[in-house]
Amino acid sequence: MATTTGGRMPLIEHLREFRKRVVRSAIAISLASLIGWFFYDELITTLAQPVCDLKAAQELGSDSCGALYINGVLGPLNLQIKVALLSGVILSAPIWLYQLWAFIAPALHRREKRNSIFFIIAATPFFAAGAYLGYTILPIAIRVLFGFTPEALNNLVRFDDYLDFVMRAILLFGLAFELPVFLITFNLIGFLSGASILKPWRIWVFSIFLFVAGFTPSADPLSMLALALPLIALYLFSGFFAVLNDRRRAKKKLSAESN
Repeated sequence: MATTTGGRMPLIEHLREFRKRVVRSAIAISLASLIGWFFYDELITTLAQPVCDLKAAQELGSDSCGALYINGVLGPLNLQIKVALLSGVILSAPIWLYQLWAFIAPALHRREKRNSIFFIIAATPFFAAGAYLGYTILPIAIRVLFGFTPEALNNLVRFDDYLDFVMRAILLFGLAFELPVFLITFNLIGFLSGASILKPWRIWVFSIFLFVAGFTPSADPLSMLALALPLIALYLFSGFFAVLNDRRRAKKKLSAESN
């Protein structure tokens, strides 16, 4: 890869690198979307579970499933395409998260790249844990939101709108749980110190609540707290881990200088 004096990458090389990472991510999402397409029935049954038992409704030959409905001639096809694409984004998360990190990695030195292996190893389980938490709290969030419906009215929900709500929750929770992975990795490569992470803790806590309030699909306090509190705990864990790592690094440096 071409570099200028001082090891800096020219702008055109940055753009080429960015294009390469985007193309690889798009290919990964497309291939993962094929899995979502072929397993559409299983996915749609699982996603509908918080509102209705779609499998039981199909076996009983019911004309409806809870409050969900599909509208329009192209509605069923659009729904399957959307399920496939969104499931592709979630299933391929380890790949496009790696591509995101690989776009940053060329600016790192060889030793820093060795430490960044932590990101590659930890990104997938943390994303999976966040996505699972997002799916777990869906029934509670939906029950709370449906509770605002007046007793004299029925709440009919388009499956497209419901799917957007579900997938946004799962994807948002998964991405949010990447926060400690980024913070700890930046500390391991020497980009962030533990003090710089923990010192502005009030700003971090406020920013987390602001982020959750702005991007959580549902506006109910329960689902917002379900995301905000784990994020704050993960942030504090990352900060304390970074402080301990800084102390270990300082002792190692002092020992090397004394020898």
